Amino acid sequence: MEFKPKAIFLDMDGTILNHQNKVSLHTKEIIEDLRSQGFFVFIATGRAVEEIEGLVPPGFQVDGMVTSNGMAGYVGKEVVFKHSLSLELVETIIKKAREHKVYYELFPYGTARVTLKQDQAYVEAEIREPQPESVGKNEWLSRKQAIKEDIAWKDHIEGNEFSKFYFFARTKEHINCWKKELEQLKKEIDFTMSISSEHNVEVMVANVNKATGVQQMLKRFGLSESETMAIGDSDNDLPMLNLVKFAVAMKNAPDRVKEITNDVSDFTCDEDGVYNYLKSKFGV
Repeated sequence: MEFKPKAIFLDMDGTILNHQNKVSLHTKEIIEDLRSQGFFVFIATGRAVEEIEGLVPPGFQVDGMVTSNGMAGYVGKEVVFKHSLSLELVETIIKKAREHKVYYELFPYGTARVTLKQDQAYVEAEIREPQPESVGKNEWLSRKQAIKEDIAWKDHIEGNEFSKFYFFARTKEHINCWKKELEQLKKEIDFTMSISSEHNVEVMVANVNKATGVQQMLKRFGLSESETMAIGDSDNDLPMLNLVKFAVAMKNAPDRVKEITNDVSDFTCDEDGVYNYLKSKFGV
Protein backbone atom coordinates (compact mmCIF):
# COMPACT_ATOMS: atom_id res chain seq x y z
CA MET A 1 0.00 0.00 0.00
CA GLU A 2 1.46 3.34 -1.08
CA PHE A 3 -1.00 5.45 0.94
CA LYS A 4 -0.02 5.84 4.58
CA PRO A 5 -2.80 7.57 6.53
CA LYS A 6 -2.39 9.80 9.54
CA ALA A 7 -5.86 8.90 10.85
CA ILE A 8 -7.73 5.57 10.85
CA PHE A 9 -11.46 5.30 11.66
CA LEU A 10 -12.81 1.87 12.62
CA ASP A 11 -16.44 0.78 12.64
CA MET A 12 -17.49 -1.59 15.43
CA ASP A 13 -20.28 -4.06 14.56
CA GLY A 14 -19.10 -6.40 11.82
CA THR A 15 -15.68 -4.74 11.78
CA ILE A 16 -13.71 -4.74 15.04
CA LEU A 17 -16.61 -6.45 16.85
CA ASN A 18 -17.01 -10.15 16.14
CA HIS A 19 -20.39 -11.86 16.09
CA GLN A 20 -20.09 -12.52 19.82
CA ASN A 21 -20.05 -8.72 20.29
CA LYS A 22 -16.45 -8.62 21.51
CA VAL A 23 -13.32 -6.78 20.42
CA SER A 24 -10.33 -9.13 20.51
CA LEU A 25 -7.09 -8.59 22.41
CA HIS A 26 -5.28 -8.73 19.04
CA THR A 27 -7.29 -5.74 17.86
CA LYS A 28 -6.48 -3.84 21.05
CA GLU A 29 -2.78 -4.65 20.54
CA ILE A 30 -2.61 -3.48 16.91
CA ILE A 31 -4.35 -0.21 17.85
CA GLU A 32 -1.77 0.32 20.61
CA ASP A 33 1.01 -0.48 18.12
CA LEU A 34 -0.30 2.00 15.55
CA ARG A 35 -0.80 4.77 18.08
CA SER A 36 2.75 4.25 19.36
CA GLN A 37 3.91 4.81 15.76
CA GLY A 38 2.07 8.13 15.62
CA PHE A 39 -1.13 7.08 13.85
CA PHE A 40 -4.38 8.55 15.16
CA VAL A 41 -6.95 5.77 15.64
CA PHE A 42 -10.65 6.45 16.17
CA ILE A 43 -13.88 4.49 16.59
CA ALA A 44 -16.83 5.45 14.36
CA THR A 45 -19.86 3.47 15.45
CA GLY A 46 -23.63 3.44 15.38
CA ARG A 47 -23.58 2.49 19.04
CA ALA A 48 -24.07 4.99 21.82
CA VAL A 49 -21.01 5.84 23.90
CA GLU A 50 -22.49 4.10 26.96
CA GLU A 51 -22.41 0.76 25.13
CA ILE A 52 -18.75 0.71 24.19
CA GLU A 53 -17.05 -0.09 27.48
CA GLY A 54 -18.82 -3.44 27.76
CA LEU A 55 -17.63 -4.54 24.31
CA VAL A 56 -13.89 -3.80 24.46
CA PRO A 57 -11.03 -5.37 26.46
CA PRO A 58 -9.83 -3.67 29.67
CA GLY A 59 -7.44 -0.83 28.91
CA PHE A 60 -8.72 -0.37 25.35
CA GLN A 61 -7.92 3.17 24.19
CA VAL A 62 -8.33 5.20 21.02
CA ASP A 63 -7.76 8.86 20.23
CA GLY A 64 -11.46 9.62 19.94
CA MET A 65 -14.89 8.15 19.31
CA VAL A 66 -17.65 9.12 16.88
CA THR A 67 -20.82 7.54 18.30
CA SER A 68 -24.50 7.07 17.45
CA ASN A 69 -23.79 7.37 13.70
CA GLY A 70 -22.24 10.81 14.02
CA MET A 71 -24.53 12.27 16.69
CA ALA A 72 -21.76 12.72 19.26
CA GLY A 73 -17.98 12.75 19.43
CA TYR A 74 -15.67 12.28 22.39
CA VAL A 75 -11.97 12.59 23.15
CA GLY A 76 -11.68 10.91 26.52
CA LYS A 77 -14.31 12.69 28.63
CA GLU A 78 -14.27 15.81 26.44
CA VAL A 79 -17.43 16.21 24.36
CA VAL A 80 -16.20 17.37 20.95
CA PHE A 81 -19.70 17.68 19.47
CA LYS A 82 -23.21 16.57 20.31
CA HIS A 83 -26.55 16.73 18.48
CA SER A 84 -29.93 15.94 19.98
CA LEU A 85 -33.27 14.79 18.61
CA SER A 86 -36.09 17.15 19.55
CA LEU A 87 -38.60 16.05 22.17
CA GLU A 88 -41.35 16.74 19.62
CA LEU A 89 -39.81 14.29 17.15
CA VAL A 90 -39.22 11.70 19.89
CA GLU A 91 -42.83 11.78 21.05
CA THR A 92 -44.18 11.72 17.49
CA ILE A 93 -42.06 8.73 16.50
CA ILE A 94 -42.91 6.73 19.63
CA LYS A 95 -46.62 7.24 18.95
CA LYS A 96 -46.22 6.02 15.37
CA ALA A 97 -44.03 3.08 16.45
CA ARG A 98 -46.78 2.05 18.86
CA GLU A 99 -49.39 2.21 16.10
CA HIS A 100 -47.26 -0.12 13.97
CA LYS A 101 -45.99 -2.25 16.89
CA VAL A 102 -42.36 -1.58 16.00
CA TYR A 103 -39.62 -2.50 18.48
CA TYR A 104 -37.76 0.65 19.54
CA GLU A 105 -35.00 1.81 21.86
CA LEU A 106 -34.56 5.53 22.55
CA PHE A 107 -31.06 6.58 23.61
CA PRO A 108 -30.97 9.60 25.95
CA TYR A 109 -27.53 11.06 26.57
CA GLY A 110 -25.91 9.90 29.80
CA THR A 111 -28.55 7.37 30.90
CA ALA A 112 -29.82 3.94 29.91
CA ARG A 113 -31.79 3.47 26.71
CA VAL A 114 -35.54 3.76 27.17
CA THR A 115 -38.68 1.97 26.02
CA LEU A 116 -42.05 2.93 27.49
CA LYS A 117 -43.73 0.36 29.74
CA GLN A 118 -46.96 0.54 27.74
CA ASP A 119 -45.02 -0.84 24.75
CA GLN A 120 -43.14 -3.55 26.65
CA ALA A 121 -45.34 -6.50 25.67
CA TYR A 122 -45.07 -6.10 21.91
CA VAL A 123 -41.40 -5.05 22.09
CA GLU A 124 -40.48 -8.19 24.03
CA ALA A 125 -42.56 -10.31 21.65
CA GLU A 126 -40.31 -9.28 18.76
CA ILE A 127 -37.38 -10.99 20.51
CA ARG A 128 -39.16 -14.30 21.12
CA GLU A 129 -37.42 -17.51 20.12
CA PRO A 130 -36.61 -18.92 17.67
CA GLN A 131 -34.13 -16.43 16.22
CA PRO A 132 -35.20 -15.62 12.64
CA GLU A 133 -32.68 -17.08 10.17
CA SER A 134 -32.03 -13.77 8.43
CA VAL A 135 -31.22 -11.86 11.67
CA GLY A 136 -27.50 -11.60 12.36
CA LYS A 137 -26.19 -13.34 15.46
CA ASN A 138 -24.67 -10.20 16.97
CA GLU A 139 -27.85 -8.16 16.42
CA TRP A 140 -29.96 -10.88 18.01
CA LEU A 141 -27.61 -11.17 21.00
CA SER A 142 -27.73 -7.38 21.43
CA ARG A 143 -31.51 -7.35 21.41
CA LYS A 144 -31.72 -10.23 23.89
CA GLN A 145 -29.35 -8.39 26.21
CA ALA A 146 -31.23 -5.14 25.75
CA ILE A 147 -34.51 -6.75 26.80
CA LYS A 148 -32.90 -8.53 29.74
CA GLU A 149 -30.53 -5.88 31.09
CA ASP A 150 -30.08 -2.67 29.12
CA ILE A 151 -33.50 -1.11 28.55
CA ALA A 152 -34.99 1.10 31.25
CA TRP A 153 -38.76 0.60 31.03
CA LYS A 154 -40.29 3.99 31.81
CA ASP A 155 -43.80 5.38 32.31
CA HIS A 156 -42.90 8.47 30.31
CA ILE A 157 -39.98 10.11 28.48
CA GLU A 158 -37.60 12.02 30.74
CA GLY A 159 -35.05 14.68 29.80
CA ASN A 160 -34.62 16.51 26.53
CA GLU A 161 -31.33 15.27 25.00
CA PHE A 162 -31.46 12.13 22.85
CA SER A 163 -28.75 10.68 20.63
CA LYS A 164 -30.80 8.32 18.44
CA PHE A 165 -33.63 5.86 17.97
CA TYR A 166 -32.96 2.22 17.14
CA PHE A 167 -35.75 0.16 15.55
CA PHE A 168 -35.85 -3.61 14.92
CA ALA A 169 -38.27 -6.11 13.45
CA ARG A 170 -38.27 -9.90 13.24
CA THR A 171 -39.28 -9.76 9.59
CA LYS A 172 -37.94 -7.71 6.70
CA GLU A 173 -41.51 -6.94 5.67
CA HIS A 174 -42.27 -5.31 9.02
CA ILE A 175 -39.13 -3.16 9.10
CA ASN A 176 -39.56 -2.17 5.45
CA CYS A 177 -43.11 -1.00 6.14
CA TRP A 178 -41.77 1.01 9.07
CA LYS A 179 -39.08 2.60 6.87
CA LYS A 180 -41.86 3.75 4.52
CA GLU A 181 -43.71 5.30 7.47
CA LEU A 182 -40.54 7.11 8.51
CA GLU A 183 -40.04 8.40 4.96
CA GLN A 184 -43.55 9.88 5.09
CA LEU A 185 -42.84 11.47 8.47
CA LYS A 186 -39.64 13.03 7.10
CA LYS A 187 -41.84 15.22 4.90
CA GLU A 188 -43.17 16.84 8.08
CA ILE A 189 -40.11 16.76 10.41
CA ASP A 190 -36.68 16.31 8.84
CA PHE A 191 -34.24 13.72 10.22
CA THR A 192 -31.62 11.24 9.01
CA MET A 193 -32.20 7.49 8.70
CA SER A 194 -29.40 4.93 8.88
CA ILE A 195 -29.44 1.18 8.28
CA SER A 196 -26.87 -1.38 9.44
CA SER A 197 -28.81 -4.61 8.75
CA GLU A 198 -31.88 -5.82 6.88
CA HIS A 199 -33.81 -5.87 10.16
CA ASN A 200 -33.10 -2.42 11.59
CA VAL A 201 -33.23 1.30 11.00
CA GLU A 202 -31.96 4.16 13.16
CA VAL A 203 -33.03 7.80 13.34
CA MET A 204 -30.70 10.72 14.01
CA VAL A 205 -30.79 14.51 13.55
CA ALA A 206 -31.16 15.72 9.95
CA ASN A 207 -27.90 15.88 7.95
CA VAL A 208 -25.96 13.88 10.53
CA ASN A 209 -24.13 10.64 9.75
CA LYS A 210 -20.76 8.99 10.29
CA ALA A 211 -19.15 11.22 7.65
CA THR A 212 -20.19 14.44 9.39
CA GLY A 213 -18.92 13.00 12.67
CA VAL A 214 -15.59 12.03 11.10
CA GLN A 215 -15.23 15.53 9.66
CA GLN A 216 -15.81 17.13 13.06
CA MET A 217 -13.32 14.78 14.73
CA LEU A 218 -10.68 15.43 12.07
CA LYS A 219 -11.14 19.17 12.56
CA ARG A 220 -10.56 18.73 16.30
CA PHE A 221 -7.18 17.11 15.53
CA GLY A 222 -6.18 19.37 12.65
CA LEU A 223 -6.37 16.50 10.16
CA SER A 224 -8.06 16.16 6.75
CA GLU A 225 -10.01 13.54 4.81
CA SER A 226 -7.05 13.23 2.41
CA GLU A 227 -4.97 11.87 5.31
CA THR A 228 -7.60 9.39 6.45
CA MET A 229 -8.46 5.68 6.12
CA ALA A 230 -11.71 4.07 7.28
CA ILE A 231 -12.74 0.44 7.66
CA GLY A 232 -16.37 -0.66 7.74
CA ASP A 233 -18.87 -3.26 6.60
CA SER A 234 -22.43 -1.95 6.27
CA ASP A 235 -24.75 0.67 4.84
CA ASN A 236 -24.35 3.09 7.75
CA ASP A 237 -20.60 3.14 6.97
CA LEU A 238 -21.11 4.28 3.36
CA PRO A 239 -21.01 8.05 4.05
CA MET A 240 -17.74 7.61 5.96
CA LEU A 241 -16.23 5.28 3.37
CA ASN A 242 -17.12 7.68 0.58
CA LEU A 243 -15.60 10.60 2.49
CA VAL A 244 -12.10 9.35 3.23
CA LYS A 245 -9.06 9.06 0.97
CA PHE A 246 -8.75 5.29 1.43
CA ALA A 247 -11.73 3.09 2.26
CA VAL A 248 -11.57 -0.58 3.25
CA ALA A 249 -14.50 -3.00 3.35
CA MET A 250 -14.53 -6.07 5.54
CA LYS A 251 -14.56 -9.47 3.84
CA ASN A 252 -17.98 -10.02 5.48
CA ALA A 253 -19.40 -6.80 3.98
CA PRO A 254 -22.07 -7.00 1.26
CA ASP A 255 -20.96 -6.40 -2.33
CA ARG A 256 -22.59 -2.95 -2.46
CA VAL A 257 -20.14 -1.82 0.25
CA LYS A 258 -17.12 -3.55 -1.29
CA GLU A 259 -17.83 -1.92 -4.64
CA ILE A 260 -17.20 1.62 -3.36
CA THR A 261 -14.00 0.88 -1.42
CA ASN A 262 -10.32 0.84 -2.33
CA ASP A 263 -9.58 -2.49 -0.69
CA VAL A 264 -11.19 -5.46 1.06
CA SER A 265 -9.82 -7.30 4.10
CA ASP A 266 -8.67 -10.90 3.64
CA PHE A 267 -10.42 -12.02 6.82
CA THR A 268 -13.86 -11.48 8.39
CA CYS A 269 -14.72 -9.83 11.67
CA ASP A 270 -14.78 -13.32 13.25
CA GLU A 271 -11.25 -13.97 11.98
CA ASP A 272 -9.66 -10.81 13.41
CA GLY A 273 -9.94 -9.16 10.00
CA VAL A 274 -9.04 -5.64 11.17
CA TYR A 275 -6.05 -6.88 13.17
CA ASN A 276 -4.73 -8.87 10.22
CA TYR A 277 -5.31 -6.05 7.75
CA LEU A 278 -3.65 -3.33 9.82
CA LYS A 279 -0.83 -5.65 10.90
CA SER A 280 -0.02 -6.52 7.29
CA LYS A 281 -0.08 -2.88 6.14
CA PHE A 282 1.38 -0.94 9.06
CA GLY A 283 2.35 -3.29 11.89
CA VAL A 284 5.86 -3.60 13.24
